[in-house]
Formats: sequence, C-alpha cells, structure tokens
Amino acid sequence: MRKIPKYKYFFAVSDFLILAFSFLCSAYIVRQDTNLSVIDFLKVSQSILILFFILTQIFIFIFQINGVYRVNIILNRAAHLTAIIKSLYYGALNIVVVSLLIKSSKVVDSRFIIFAFVLIALPLLYVVRVEILRFLFQKLNKKQFRRNVIVVGAGKAGQILAAKLMFERPIGIHVEGFIDDNRKIGEEIVNGKFVLGTINSLQEVISHHKIHEILIAIDNTSYERLLEILDICKKLDTNVKLTSELFEVVPKKVSTEIYADIPVVGIAPKYNNIMTLGLKRAFDIIISVAALVLLLPLLIIVILLIKMTSKGPVFFRQERVGKNGEVFEFIKFRSMRVATGEDEERKKMMLQFMKSNDSEEETGGKKIINESRVTWIGKIIRMTSIDELPQLINVLKGDMSLVGPRPCLPYEFDNLDKWQKRRVSVVPGCTGVWQVWGRSSVSFKDSIVLDLYYINNMSPWLDLELIIKTIPVMLFSRGGK
Repeated sequence: MRKIPKYKYFFAVSDFLILAFSFLCSAYIVRQDTNLSVIDFLKVSQSILILFFILTQIFIFIFQINGVYRVNIILNRAAHLTAIIKSLYYGALNIVVVSLLIKSSKVVDSRFIIFAFVLIALPLLYVVRVEILRFLFQKLNKKQFRRNVIVVGAGKAGQILAAKLMFERPIGIHVEGFIDDNRKIGEEIVNGKFVLGTINSLQEVISHHKIHEILIAIDNTSYERLLEILDICKKLDTNVKLTSELFEVVPKKVSTEIYADIPVVGIAPKYNNIMTLGLKRAFDIIISVAALVLLLPLLIIVILLIKMTSKGPVFFRQERVGKNGEVFEFIKFRSMRVATGEDEERKKMMLQFMKSNDSEEETGGKKIINESRVTWIGKIIRMTSIDELPQLINVLKGDMSLVGPRPCLPYEFDNLDKWQKRRVSVVPGCTGVWQVWGRSSVSFKDSIVLDLYYINNMSPWLDLELIIKTIPVMLFSRGGK
C-alpha cells in the first residue's frame, strides 16, 4: 500500500469528528422526550450511534468523490466551500433513508433531523476546514506536510511542470530533481534542479532522497514506453501521478487533482490481491442477484415487446474476449432485426473507427451502427442501456464484473495495438470509466486510455462510484446510441 499524504489524514480525521458530532447533536436536539438528559440520550441511542458511524463513513467517501481532499480545492476558499455544500447535499440523501428507517425512535424525528444536521455541520465544516485547518495547513506545510517529489522526464513537459511547482510552490510540494534516460546524471535542467538518475536507478534515487511522490511528465514518447515506465513506478512504494498529452482525455472526462494549474492523473496502488478481488466478486454476485430480482417485471415487459415487434430470439448472443484473451458467450437483449451471415459492413466500419481519432458523437454513430436494422423498441433499450441488463447473467457466471473495461469482439482484439491489449488484463465489466464519463463522446483510442486509467486505479471505492454514476447515465440516456 502506497503512503497517503499526511494532510489527507489530517482533514479526514477532523471531518469524521465534525460529522459525528453533528449527527449526535441533531439527534439530541430533535429528540421527542424533552426531559431526556445527554447521558440518558447516549445510553438509549446505541443503535443510532452505530448508524451514525456508518453514515459518517459514507460522507467521507462522498467528500473524496467531490475532491474535498485535493490540494487545489483545499487552498481555494470558494471551491472548498462549494465542494462541502455539494457533498452535504448528496450525503443528506442518505440521512433521508436512515431517518425513515428509525422513524419510530423516541430519539430521532425524521422530519427535522436532516435540517438540524446540515444547520450544525455546514458552519462547523466551514470554520474548522476552510478557515482554521486551511490556515494551519499553509503554516505547517514546510515541515509537517512536506512532500519530496521527483519529475520523470527532463524534456519540455517536465521542465514546465517543475518550474511551475517551484515558482508557485503548491502546499507541501518540493521538487528534488529529475529522472531521465536521455540526459547526463548531474546535468542541471532548471533553477538548480539536476538529473538524479535514470529509470533503472529510480529505486535508489527514491531511497536516497526520501521521495514521497513521482510525477511523470514525459513528452515525445509512445504509449508502449509510457506504460512501461508506469509499470516500473507502480512497483515502488511511492505515490505516482502523471501528466501527458497521451492521457489528456482523462482530466477532460474525470475530475483530477491540479498542481499549479496542471492537471495530474493519479495512479493508485494496485488492489489486485486475493482479498480485494474476492470482495469484488462477492459484491458482483450480491448486486447482480438483487438487480435481477428487482428488475424482473421490467425484464418481462422488454421480453414481450421484443417478441411482439420483430421475429427472432429475445437474446442476442455473441463471442467476446474476456480476461487474458479468453473467449466467452456475451448476452444482451436483441435490439436489431435478424440478418443472415456476418455483418461485414459493420465490421469494416468498426475497423475504420478503431484507426481514426473521431468519436461516435462526431460521426453520429454511423461508423459502427446500422441504424436501419434497429427496431423501435431497440432504439429505446439501446438509448437507456436496458439492452445490457442480461449481462448480469454473465456477471453471475464470472465471465464479467459489474465494473471493468468493455469486452471486445475477437476481430477487434486481433486488430488492437500491443499497448491497447492491456485492457484484457482484468475481468471485463458491464460499466466502466468511459461509459460513465465518455460513452459516445470519445474516440476509440481515448476509450482505451480511459480503460487503462481504470485498470491503474482499480479499487472498491472507484467501482462503487462508477456504479452509482451509471444509474443517471442510463435513466437520462446520456450518450447512448
């Protein structure tokens, strides 16, 4: 596990205490028994304390999603307050559910608890977080929160990043020097910062200079070489962040941290161990079973409409490429009229789309969809992604996960570049980064980059975030074709 910057613990602990205090105060204030003392309240509300503890963890997760722990947000008073209000708004929805569950409690009145909680938490978070802790953060950063960083790449991109970091001095960041295979060790690059070593000597440089974070800023390189460098950096016990024109689609589509006005993409520690993969599998099974049961009436209606409106099977079955290149049978609702033989025209269009830099949005989706074959019910279920729901069966079988890169067709896989085939290093998923933040508005190459971003940042928290954000994408048909 790579080290999380100290300041994040600093703010997370304070948030936990403030939120827990606000929950308890709101429950105490709206208690029905006005004669209940504080001590008696604590004695009779043990079950509520457990619920509030869980809700506090949910709020911390929501704070993380909304970027409340990013340096650029912390230092900007307006952005900081906006992020807190946004987090409280979404987090309060969780209190609605809990307050309804404990409506009969003598301690909590669900009609007032939400208002009381926000009324207490918002000013406390503003005063403690935005004013006091931000002030202390700025004053203590030279020693307590100092992070020694090294820039991989002494070219133009690396020099610009290092110069900005040294000139604008973002909180806690101190540039130690550069790593570059094409420069001499000891060569001065910018403002007294030298080349300290090569990629192969990165471990020694990190140990000698006590590096906390690696910033990769390499220009004029290939995807293959950049991914090789990422692989080397991820093996080290150090935080890794990337800024590269090859990955520029990520900060455009995903909210990332910003260092001195330069977006940087975090490369999180791998969660590829047996425990986390086991939890991911258990989560897949539980959610898939629950979804199939809850959505059964909708599934039956869709099946009947498909049978009534066109001839052919209800389900469309197709070979797809899964983890490590293994082929499996992919299932979805049929949305097009049955055609005999392979759709060679679509295959040709798809191969052209894979080699181009155009997005489906820019071409109206005509590159990969034969719209003349789509049925009227097919248009609806494709726009809302309802046609994808049978893939929950694939999830139960273990061929797919709820979250991961989309599985490609065998001929697509055969035509991928070597670096693009890295997307099959994990189990494919029903939804993923580009489905939520990109969908038809990105090119094929950019969709691969977004998949690689997911692979390099795979965690239970990212999976949960993507699942939650998939729901409005489906409901409002964002980007569907």
